[in-house]
Amino acid sequence: MTTYSLRSASPAKTRADAVVVGVVSGPKGPRLCEAAEDVSAAYGRRLRPFLSTMGITGKAGEAVKAPTRDEVNAPLLVFVGLGDDPTDTIAVRRAAGVAARSVANAASVALALPSDTPELVAAVVEGHRLGGYTFTAYKSKKAETTEPNDVVVLSPIARRAEAVAALERAEVLAEAVARTRDWVNTPPKDCTPPLLAELVTAAHKEVTKGRGAPKVAIEVFDHEQLEEMGCGGILSVGNSSAAPSRLVKLTWAPRDAVTHLALVGKGVTFDSGGLTIKPSSSMLHMKGDMAGAATVVNVTLAIARLGLPIKVTAFAPMAENMVSATSTRPGDVITMHSGTTVEIANTDAEGRMLLGDAMSLAVAEGPDVLVDIATLTGHMQLALGDKVGAVMGTDDQVPAVLAAGAAAGEQHWRMPIPEEMKERITSSRVADLLQHDWVRWGGGLYASAFLREFSGGLPWAHLDIAGKEMNTGAPYGHVPSGATGFGVTTLVELARSLSSAG
Repeated sequence: MTTYSLRSASPAKTRADAVVVGVVSGPKGPRLCEAAEDVSAAYGRRLRPFLSTMGITGKAGEAVKAPTRDEVNAPLLVFVGLGDDPTDTIAVRRAAGVAARSVANAASVALALPSDTPELVAAVVEGHRLGGYTFTAYKSKKAETTEPNDVVVLSPIARRAEAVAALERAEVLAEAVARTRDWVNTPPKDCTPPLLAELVTAAHKEVTKGRGAPKVAIEVFDHEQLEEMGCGGILSVGNSSAAPSRLVKLTWAPRDAVTHLALVGKGVTFDSGGLTIKPSSSMLHMKGDMAGAATVVNVTLAIARLGLPIKVTAFAPMAENMVSATSTRPGDVITMHSGTTVEIANTDAEGRMLLGDAMSLAVAEGPDVLVDIATLTGHMQLALGDKVGAVMGTDDQVPAVLAAGAAAGEQHWRMPIPEEMKERITSSRVADLLQHDWVRWGGGLYASAFLREFSGGLPWAHLDIAGKEMNTGAPYGHVPSGATGFGVTTLVELARSLSSAG
């Protein structure tokens, strides 16, 4: 396990195996960031031609390794690009992530990146931890590269309490993102609803054990209990599978809580589409359809570890959407937990059924704010791509989510819920709501209008992260290939802002 620490040492004099230095691009050519000025001084006039010879420009995403001679004590320098603004926490976080993948087999690493504020310290630590993330649980032969034992952040504010606190917060946040990634990366046969509930239970036990650990209540509801509770939406999906459905509820309720946030996350552990079966190629990454549930669980545990003065009640409904003799049929009418009846038109639009039940349960808890997160619709992925999430909901909550995302370094974009969607979702001739209407246009907006019916009139935001939960391309910044953990940092930041506002 890598240990992170702060030190105010000179990057030129430190004896780490590798020193990472930030490079800033500019109209006059690249230059080393202020944190690496001792390295600049050590090279003197040779630095500019050296950077030119090595092709170093300082552009974001760049990483160039260079052995040293007698210029600095470390045997290896790693130059990483910061772009043109070395004070931008997003750029610093991403550069630290690139650095983590650029140093192989170094036992100790020193990071000379912008870190003269607590926010930048947190960005460096979070970025480096998450950029170096790997998932090797199923590899028969492990990679030869190893994580460093020690990573030192070289910071002029290393001895200040606020810097140490920022490092500790960043480690908690990075751990929450990494655990979310682990669960999303897990093959679906090893992450059925009962097995995912066991993973949640184990994580809860780990976080809450020992003296001084936060007290988080946990309840796990099985198939029979869900039937007794009237959760027809969850069961309409899960009844198709030999792996029975689950619902996990977590509650963090500190005595000094200033407000109450309810979180709901979609937990479809694998989505075949049901009887409205998906094309084969569309099933490849459907193990990630439980990313919303993984997110709200790990967000809640992170909030508890950080001791934020906000009550959080999280609901993670879990089901596997399969094809069988017990699958829900198009045309069936389902009674939700709230008593609302829903006509099924498309069994591949199953996520809203889980969320409707869980949101109804959340509303019954009497929260001040309700937020749900889900890999819900391909429409939003088509609209916004694989790096920008969609946010819909009430005017008093959507801006707060967008602000939290900006502060956390995740991109979100507001999408509308047009009034004509009300007519579409209530167009069933046999039930209160129509789950899907097969109109090609505005499907993501239709889904959010459907969910609004279960929000109880509360201040509410819906995050559609379809396509953001899994990076199917090459690593970038602090994001690896595979599961991303998208949404965790946004929701923790939202909770922090709500607790401050209260």
